[in-house]
Amino acid sequence: AIIISEEGVTFANPFEKDANSSERMLLRPEDSITHQNNIGSDIMMALDDVVSSVADNDERFEIATYRTLRWLDRCFAAHSKPQTQNLFAIVQGGLDTKIGGLREKCLAGFRARDHMIPGYAIGGLAGGESKEEFWKVVDQCCRALPDDKPRYLMGVGYPLDLVVCSALGVDMYDCVYPTRTARFGVALVPGEAPGTLRLKSNEFSNDERIIMEGCACAACKGGYSRARLHTLLKRNNPLAAELMTSHNIAYMMYLVRSMRKAVMEDRYKDYVCNFIHDQFRGSENGGQDVPEWVQNALLAAGISLEEC
Repeated sequence: AIIISEEGVTFANPFEKDANSSERMLLRPEDSITHQNNIGSDIMMALDDVVSSVADNDERFEIATYRTLRWLDRCFAAHSKPQTQNLFAIVQGGLDTKIGGLREKCLAGFRARDHMIPGYAIGGLAGGESKEEFWKVVDQCCRALPDDKPRYLMGVGYPLDLVVCSALGVDMYDCVYPTRTARFGVALVPGEAPGTLRLKSNEFSNDERIIMEGCACAACKGGYSRARLHTLLKRNNPLAAELMTSHNIAYMMYLVRSMRKAVMEDRYKDYVCNFIHDQFRGSENGGQDVPEWVQNALLAAGISLEEC
């Protein structure tokens, strides 16, 4: 079991070949920073104490929030290359967004250290909480964090989430979703929700179209049809996972480039409206209705879908 204490995180030695061995390893905030300094990361993350967003333990959340602040100070003290490597702080505090709550206390602690912090991450989400709870945490953090430093939302990678959270003020993301879902034979595409093609399905067995017109990935540019990919996937050919992964990464790059272009041209509201209307045609048109959380989050960002 993993043990988290004030000193750091203790866990089983992953290099120990004896399954019955009780050898443990300790990772302290200082160790984490030393390793990242040695790697040469452009962006480094402070070691934080994160609790599952759906945990039912108020005391544990409070301990983790204040420990995250103390560990951040230790991380900065150990950081040997602040001029060339950017050490981001990670906002914790669970789903507590009330006035004077844990998220607010963590943000207040970061504001007191803002002169040392080149960028901020929003952590502790994408762990099973409701979408309504999710967007409210993102909104609170984006409103409180400085506008002149990047805001990075950790572990979030669904295209819809990126479009909505960018409207709330997020700049950066990371997630295993595009590559993991690729290995299950799911291709990301623009258009109607859910914005995916499940190429293992028999409906694609005779579909000679490529995944997405205009895509420059290895699959589309190489002329691999949906039918060919279907066959490769059904036979568990490793080439299929490579091609699907190439496509999904290319799609995500296409998505964020188009989002960035819209922001720079001051037309992101129109971009959001078009994206949402393409995904959700409405039940009266044979499609899906816009989820309530999407409507609420966009209203908080100043975008009314009724006025689109």
